[in-house]
Amino acid sequence: MGRQWLQKKRGINAEKRAKITSKLAREITVAAKMGSPDPAFNPRLALAIEAARKQSVSNDVIARAVKKGSGAGADTAAFELVTFEGMSPQNVPVIIECLTDNRNRTAPDMRSMFKDGRFGAKVMFFFDHLGIIEATQSRTGLDIETAALEAGAADVEPLEDAAESETGARFYTAPTDLDAVTKALQAAGWTVTQSEMGYRAKERAALAPEERQAHEDFLERIDDHDDCHRIYSA
Repeated sequence: MGRQWLQKKRGINAEKRAKITSKLAREITVAAKMGSPDPAFNPRLALAIEAARKQSVSNDVIARAVKKGSGAGADTAAFELVTFEGMSPQNVPVIIECLTDNRNRTAPDMRSMFKDGRFGAKVMFFFDHLGIIEATQSRTGLDIETAALEAGAADVEPLEDAAESETGARFYTAPTDLDAVTKALQAAGWTVTQSEMGYRAKERAALAPEERQAHEDFLERIDDHDDCHRIYSA
């Protein structure tokens, strides 16, 4: 369960849009730092730029983020990926990935958000670490299981926020197969919107509706933090 718990909350005010722009620019910077600054040779960067453009991030912001990551700009990126574990107040395992330039600032902030939970509890064993690809086709009624099999994915599930006029799916791959499956899906006509390593809960937590809502509110507060990059939860 990546960020799909947020898909139903699509109302974005100006403040949240500014935070989203900042996070998208940071993802571009990190992608450019980890690979080529040319999106033609860096799939992660290409997807990050595409996601930014869909949120109307300006070309100037995108260009500065690429230069910062590649070292071509006035300042270079000092971001690192830091992973935190814990149990939410509803006793649900949570993994948080943060992109930060100061872990001594980020760690106390994350700890404070777990005030009623258990920050630092070891929960990795509740998850599988694998490749996650989100993609859509501009046709409805496609057999996503057949598409997964043909592309070499290990598993697949429907994409919650796909438009009624398209087929959306979330494909799961072995870590070593992520790039190959991504390319196979693109060759088969799928539009890939996310392709990265992540975590998938082995079992979904059994919560009453009111507990599930409280848990989602907890996750959303963490997601609002500037340094939060990805959240995974059961």
